[in-house]
This record gives sequence, structure tokens and C-alpha cells, in this order.
Amino acid sequence: MNRRSLLTSALIAGMLATTAFHGAFAADDTIKVGVLHSLSGTMAISETTLKDAMLMLIDEQNKKGGLLGKKLEAVVVDPASDWPLFAEKARELISVDKVAAVFGCWTSSSRKSVLPVFEELNSILFYPVQYEGEESSRNIFYTGAAPNQQAIPAVDYLMNTEGVKRFVLEGTDYVYPRTTNKILEAYLIAKGIPKEDILINYTPFGFSDWQTEVAKIKDFGSAGKKTAVVSTINGDANVPFYKELGNQGVKATDIPVVAFSVGEEELAGLDTKPLVGHLAAWNYFQSVDAPANAEFIKTWHAFTKNDKRVTNDPMEAAYIGFNAWVKAVEAAGTTDTDAVLDSIIGTTVPNLSGGYATVMPNHHITKPVLIGEIQEDGQFEIVQQTPAVVGDEWSDYLPDSKDLISDWRKPMSCGNFNVKTGKCGGKGS
Repeated sequence: MNRRSLLTSALIAGMLATTAFHGAFAADDTIKVGVLHSLSGTMAISETTLKDAMLMLIDEQNKKGGLLGKKLEAVVVDPASDWPLFAEKARELISVDKVAAVFGCWTSSSRKSVLPVFEELNSILFYPVQYEGEESSRNIFYTGAAPNQQAIPAVDYLMNTEGVKRFVLEGTDYVYPRTTNKILEAYLIAKGIPKEDILINYTPFGFSDWQTEVAKIKDFGSAGKKTAVVSTINGDANVPFYKELGNQGVKATDIPVVAFSVGEEELAGLDTKPLVGHLAAWNYFQSVDAPANAEFIKTWHAFTKNDKRVTNDPMEAAYIGFNAWVKAVEAAGTTDTDAVLDSIIGTTVPNLSGGYATVMPNHHITKPVLIGEIQEDGQFEIVQQTPAVVGDEWSDYLPDSKDLISDWRKPMSCGNFNVKTGKCGGKGS
């Protein structure tokens, strides 16, 4: 069996029985939940909303009776967009605050920073943002998109629907854009795109002087072949990037941009008129027409007391991860890490687009892929949606990982099992 068949056959259908407690909380007894998101620094533009989303989810669960008869208590810390500080704050949450699980991180640099802490202290992190793959940890659940759930379908859309023949891979200079673009370059070449028709460029976090970079994009797009930008620009650098696209008259009809880190929250701070028609690839948009989404938006507006607050993809990933954790704790009857790790695989919970997400043996989840076009109101018109896709932690397009799978069920319990040699390579990351 190939690695895809192995993963797909591991899909455990149906939902585990829910045993939610309804009644009074046990006196002075709480379950602490860590919230590890940047509330200051370059990533605050994206991460502050996830902190608020987690507070809402915890509040809603407490209204339902809490968890195992206990009240959930959020412990919020600010790692301030400082990657080493993420590890320090994670250790503090686990060792000092004694949280049962942590929901947090945005950039892969922050996730890589905290990973050894969660493995050393045997705690659980739910990571709600798209990432580059090439990692699988027993202690992390990747509820955002793997490359096959976002990046690859996005370039497929550009090639098949937009007729794109030339690609600019524009990213922030850190692990997620570099690894994602390594995968995309290999994929594009495999699809017949010449290497000279792929331009790769990186800029630092918080980069603001986009005049020269956008001019390079325009020049690359003037060679007579349909050109597009695949953007892995992260954080507040997106604001001046999109402004400069508008300043230089780069329209979606000429050189479309498809972004992997720009959603409704980031667009809220931009003049969207020059950006109409540019694209984003996610697994959820606020504009999804589904009763579950309408109810989520209503709850969000009530919790924030602001009808203008938008929702976005990482919020849905946090929603799925939180509800899967709750269900796994209820099934295990405890918040003990090992028991929850055993009970959570196969757990199925609703997503916000009318379907369901299942936690797979590789600690990734099933997700549909949505392509959206930016509208003047800062929302997205969904132009393509796929059925649910199983997250692929090891890329089929990189020679060192194409034969690897991850399966954290016993007895395998391996993050990088080689299907050709039949051996586990050790740690999954």
C-alpha cells in the first residue's frame, strides 16, 4: 500500500460518544487551559484574534457545564512575537500553571521553539495555523493546513483555472515559507514548469519597503507568460505589501496574488478596492454559507460585543482543535496527557462549513480546501471548494520524505515510519 492509502485507511468514521457534564461545578476545582499567542510585536495583527477566540470557546464550554464537572480556566500569556520566549512561556504554562493543554503559536518558528518543551514535559499543543509539513510530534496536533491542504491546491487552481505559466514565490524569511516553497518548486517542476519560470524571494519579518520588490514582480511578469504570486508573507508585512501592489497598479487580472497567510483579519486594516480579485487559499472563510458558521459568527459578535469583528481560518482550526480535545477528555474521563493522546485519534467534530473534521493517526485533521477572491468589503467570494482532504505531514514531492508516514497509534507510535524499509526513523520532527 502507498502512504496515502495507509493514511486514508486509518480514517476512523463516526463520532465518539459524548458524555458532557451538565450541572454545578465542583467547588474550587478548575481545569486550566494555556493560551500561547503573541499579543504584541509583528504577529499580534494575526494572533490577538486567536486569543480572543480561545476565550470565547472556553466561555461557551463553561456555559455547557465545563469539562468533567470542572470549570475551564484560561491562562493567557504573551510571547510577544519572540520565538525563544514562546518556549519559555510554554514551559511556564506546563510546569508552573499546570495547564492540561495549550492552544497556541502561529509561525513555524514559534512552533519549532516550543516542540521540545512539549515533548520533554509530555504536554499537548494544538497548533491552529497552516504550516510547511515535514514534522510530526506525538505531543502536537496540527489543526491548520498541511501543504497538500492549501499550497498545492492553490497552485493547481492557478495553473488549471487562471492559466498561470510563471510563478513568483514571495515569502517572509523563516522556516514555513522556505520549506513550503521548496515543496512548491519541486511540485511545479514536476508539473512541467521550467525552473527559469519560478522566481523565489524572501524578506524579513515586519518588512515595509516593498517598492523595489513589487517592481521586480512586475518585471518578472512582463515576459509574455501569465504570471502569479504565491505569497507566504506573514504578519504585518502584508499591509505595506498589498498597499504597494495597489500603488504600482498590479491588478488581479494582470498578476494575481494567492496568499496563504492573509485572511479577513489582515484585510480589515487595508483599503481593499485595489485588491479585488486577488486570492487566498484556506480551509474556511467567514463567507461560508452554513448554519454552523452563522451560529459561530453570531456567538463571536456577542462575545466580543462588536458586530464588525471578523472570523477567519485559524479561528476555525482553533474551534476544531478545542472541541476535539474536549471530546477526547470526556471519552478518557481525565485530562491526563497519555490518556487523551490515546482517545483523541479518530475523534470527529463538526467544522464550520457544514462538514466534519476527523483527527487522524498522524495528528493532522481532514479539511476541505477553499479558494477565495477578495471582495471590496474585505470578505472572500469562494470560487472553488474541494471535498475533505487528509493532511499529509510528509511531502510526496521531496525525496527525503516521500516514503515516510506518521502513525501515533500503538504499537507503531512513530512520526516518520519508512514504508519502504519498514523502519521508524526515530523522532517525528
